[in-house]
Amino acid sequence: MVEWTDSERAIITSIFSNLDYEEIGRKSLCRCLIVYPWTQRYFGGFGNLYNAETILCNPLIAAHGTRILHGLDRALKNMDDIKNTYAELSLLHSDKLHVDPDNFRLLADCLTVVIAAKMGPAFTVDTQVAWQKFLSVVVSALGRQYH
Repeated sequence: MVEWTDSERAIITSIFSNLDYEEIGRKSLCRCLIVYPWTQRYFGGFGNLYNAETILCNPLIAAHGTRILHGLDRALKNMDDIKNTYAELSLLHSDKLHVDPDNFRLLADCLTVVIAAKMGPAFTVDTQVAWQKFLSVVVSALGRQYH
């Protein structure tokens, strides 16, 4: 189990309380698909992902990005048991969808970039430390079924 300080909990809660899920989710997933084009292979049913413009305008990608952020809500609400919270989702991504677990880390990195850009100077070193700790726990939980 991961130990969270009161400060870390407050920082993570604050980030979520100010998130525009639709904007941040879309931008993060789009960034991941554009910067790491090999991740597109998991989205074959989402239509044309031919170039950055088509990815940025794709409503299915936007909706999935929002869904991902709402999924992170589950981790926020269950910070003391993220591993078990994501057990079923980890199984889905490993056994049914066959997603390379490294893609969770790539998406987490893209999410961090988007949030940092949105927050600007408010994305302090302490904020980054807490946020990346949170995402690393989520990424580890999602990749649990692969080990």
